[in-house]
Amino acid sequence: MSDFYQQNYREYHEKTFRIDPSSILLPPARRLAPGSVILDAGCGSGRDLLWLKNRGFNVIGFERSPGLAELARENAGCEVIQGDFELYDFSGFSADAIVLTGSLVHVPHKRFRKVFGAVTAGLKNRGYVLVSLKEP
Repeated sequence: MSDFYQQNYREYHEKTFRIDPSSILLPPARRLAPGSVILDAGCGSGRDLLWLKNRGFNVIGFERSPGLAELARENAGCEVIQGDFELYDFSGFSADAIVLTGSLVHVPHKRFRKVFGAVTAGLKNRGYVLVSLKEP
């Protein structure tokens, strides 16, 4: 992946942060108990983290771009891990749900299965995975 999001993180934030993610996040949010742990892998500048946090969930962000990770920390006021989800070991997580909004479009098809398996290794048994290949 190029450094597009690091070089253009402020512009990306301005274009996407105010978009209401309810259409994508509300259906799975209704299935989760308040206080559930949700990992947002590829959290951008924290829009979805903030939406979920405001509904009583415990959220953790994960973001490759250092600039977006810092904005997510500021915007959502929660832990955001900066790293590459193609390399990171997610098995230490115990999330009730994992959100991947637009994140997987950057993974080449031949590596998709491996990356998806690695990210979902942080999911509790019978947890939920929300995958959206585009922004709301």
